Order: sequence, then C-alpha cells, then structure tokens
Amino acid sequence: MKDYGQFCPLAQATKLLCERWTLLLARELLAGSTRFSELQKGLPLMSPTLLSQRLRQLADAGVIRIAGKKGDRSYHLTDAGSELRPIVELLGAWGHRWARSKLDSHDLDVGLLMWDMRRSIDPSVFPPTRTVVQFDYPDAPEGAQHWWLVSENGEVDLCLHDHGYDVDLIIQANLKEMTRVWICEKALNEAIEDRTIKVMGDPILTQRLPQWLRASPLSRLGTVEQLPVLLWEIPQATSGA
Repeated sequence: MKDYGQFCPLAQATKLLCERWTLLLARELLAGSTRFSELQKGLPLMSPTLLSQRLRQLADAGVIRIAGKKGDRSYHLTDAGSELRPIVELLGAWGHRWARSKLDSHDLDVGLLMWDMRRSIDPSVFPPTRTVVQFDYPDAPEGAQHWWLVSENGEVDLCLHDHGYDVDLIIQANLKEMTRVWICEKALNEAIEDRTIKVMGDPILTQRLPQWLRASPLSRLGTVEQLPVLLWEIPQATSGA
C-alpha cells in the first residue's frame, strides 16, 4: 500500500480502502458474502491471488476476521468493517447520481447481475413449494444466456445449468435493458410495457415480480431525494477570540 505521508485520518483510511478492488470487496462482505467462492462471484474479474491478498490486508487492519482452516475458511466483518456500510452506501448512491456507467459492453456482466439479483431477493415473496424462474439473455456470451433462480424451503439458489425442474416463470430480456432496470435507469413496468423485457408464465408470480425484482440496493439509495450527511459539521470560526 502506498503511503501519503500524512497523519490525517482520511489519508490513513484511503491508504487502506482505496487500493484497487478493496471497496468493492467491502461491498460484497456487507452484502453477506462470507466464502471465497461467494466473493469471487461478486468480483469475477479479480484474480484469486489478489483477492487473497486484499482479504489478508483487511484482516491485518482489523476490518475482517478469518475463521476456519485452509480450504474451509470464512470471512466476517468486525465492528470496524461493519462501520463501512454508510460509506459504501453513500459512495454507491453518489455513483448512481453522478458517475453512472454508459453501459458499454465492457460494463455489462450477466454473472454479476444475476448474483446481485439472487442475494437481494426476499424468499418470503415466493410460495413455500419449489418455484423456478428462468432468465433468458439472447445477447449474453455463449454459455451464460440461460439462468435459473430456484426458491425452495426459504432459500434461493442461482443455477447456470438446467436441473430439469418445471419452470414457473420465464423472463426474456436484452442484457443491457435488464441492467438498466436493475440500476434504476428504467422502471420495470415500463420495460414490460414496451416489450424490452418479456414475462411469461404463472400470473400470480408475474404480479409479484416487482416485489422481488426491486433493483440494486445501492441504486435504490441513489434515487432517494436527500441522502443523510455523515461528515462532521465544521464549526464556524468566532471573532474576538
């Protein structure tokens, strides 16, 4: 880590957190990922070696603790790590407002999109019996055009391979259009009405679609009219001291 040569707490914090990938790793940990494989799903372009290095740096800094033995390790936020939540959320909200992606092809990642959907779903919106939602992205890379969300026994799994279950709902979309909906650039109802997203299957599940396909949590924060201000209020200088 490069040193700024300053005692300022901001300099000390950015020395740790502004290394490449570190804040995105914090995002994944705050979203509930605890296993190396889960972190990789949220950071698919990050090499395993670099991921291991960043996890060790965060552990050495007291931001996370590492539990278990080699081959069966899990990663958990400490109090210091949990306090990063408002920072990550505000940065995400700021990015939604002022640094939006143009959604060029290199910004589109169907795996990350589906993983983000999967971990944002409240299973209670689905029936207690097995429910299968199939997503079709004709323009996605070969081998990543079809995905299945399977809800059963209060848990939601994401599958890239067809297990042969009966499908209750099929959602077909252009990858860019679904991404636009997920990051709150376009309303889901609007996309369904103009047929850029097509929904076929169980009418009850179709009606409940807005309850679980709600958009990225960080993007939803960016639509809030007024964000909370977490920075300290600098006192006014007084005259006649």
